[in-house]
Amino acid sequence: MKINLKIKNKIQNFSLFLICLFVFLFQSNSQIINALPMDKYQAELVTEQLRLEIPSKFKDVWLKAEKEVWEPWLSIQDGYLGRKIFWDKEKEEGLILVDWKNKRLWKSISIEEVYEIQEEFEENVKTALSLNENPFKLIYEGELIEQV
Repeated sequence: MKINLKIKNKIQNFSLFLICLFVFLFQSNSQIINALPMDKYQAELVTEQLRLEIPSKFKDVWLKAEKEVWEPWLSIQDGYLGRKIFWDKEKEEGLILVDWKNKRLWKSISIEEVYEIQEEFEENVKTALSLNENPFKLIYEGELIEQV
């Protein structure tokens, strides 16, 4: 009888241990809990992120076309706050970070208008380099939301 009671007690303790372990391991992800609610997310500062293949030999043409085509167009867009351009010599990649007042204003720009400016940019580059296609391939596009 005493042995059965000890076994029951050990099983109960082990079960309690398993339940605590399960709760500890599978608790809610605090990053998700602390993430911005969707309604606030649309009104928060957002950074557009673009990574491109930029061969070393074409870097100067890329920067010139960015300045001549994208910068003037961006500067008249509602919600545009500025941008930073980086170039990684080792990877031969460009990184463009464009700050927008909020996602709603950024995404209110029609895709047709963006394609039109992109086409103008590509024509500028192809003419400058005497090429038939744009040598700058998009690697990644995304967005960053500042976490305070």
